[in-house]
Amino acid sequence: MHTTDPVEAVSGAHVVYTDVFISMGEEHLKDKMAAFEGYQVNEAMVGHMDDAWSFMHCLPAHRGEEVTDWVMDHEQSIVFDQAENRMWAQMS
Repeated sequence: MHTTDPVEAVSGAHVVYTDVFISMGEEHLKDKMAAFEGYQVNEAMVGHMDDAWSFMHCLPAHRGEEVTDWVMDHEQSIVFDQAENRMWAQMS
């Protein structure tokens, strides 16, 4: 599927995985933020996902930009389990 509609993109999704809108070293591109308006993973967007949704992020997250605290800290967020698994994989 290809879409630019964030609601269509997450409708019925079991997992949503996002990344930062502005990468480290690109902080001077703050004007780029306007292009991402409406793409924040938040409570309203989660309402369109499957009831058994999970949220993933490659970290570090910019809370309040690409994701809200509510989503990051939700019991269905698996961000910190994901980070722990990455740590063990990198140690092996």
